Amino acid sequence: MAKQSYLLEILTGYRSQLAGHWPADISAPEVELKTIGRFFDFLEKYDDCFERSNLFGHITGSAMVIAPDHNRVVLTLHKKLGKWLQLGGHSDGNPLTWQVARNEVEEESGLKNFFLLNPLDIRSTSIPETTLPFDFDIHVIPAKKDVPEHLHFDVRYLFLAKEEDLQISDESDDLKWFTFNDVHQVTDEISTLRQLKKIQWLLKH
Repeated sequence: MAKQSYLLEILTGYRSQLAGHWPADISAPEVELKTIGRFFDFLEKYDDCFERSNLFGHITGSAMVIAPDHNRVVLTLHKKLGKWLQLGGHSDGNPLTWQVARNEVEEESGLKNFFLLNPLDIRSTSIPETTLPFDFDIHVIPAKKDVPEHLHFDVRYLFLAKEEDLQISDESDDLKWFTFNDVHQVTDEISTLRQLKKIQWLLKH
């Protein structure tokens, strides 16, 4: 369980400090606690939980990136799924999900000048190793070619960009900054809109 120790600690911190933190109309505590419980079960059952070779599912890391003006977020039109989503990807053996999320921001957006935000106090300087994610999600990835249907156990972090120039990667069909209102025009994904609501709430408090 050594490899899982960081994420187990992060899950414990989120459960005690953030799972009941959000207003119920943004994210109901009972729903978040159930999701966290499933993460714990998954980590305890599978030693290869960070590897995409685990065909039941695997841990992924993703990021919502806020623009310098605090009024927009960047979304990518995912080439395989055909949906506007936050940046993110597979852990591929890396148990430090904040690093996975950070690396995906660099690879998928071309941004270089950005930093991790602490959802407990987004105006404070954060220490990556102890900074909590702001959302957890478990979703089904449909079967494709020789890869069967499986689950992504997604750990989601919040970043603030200090620049706006984006560079699209070969994993995307498009990449754009969206105002909070415009996000609703391109997606009805519940988990994406939940993240958006959390960001808007954090920026006001």
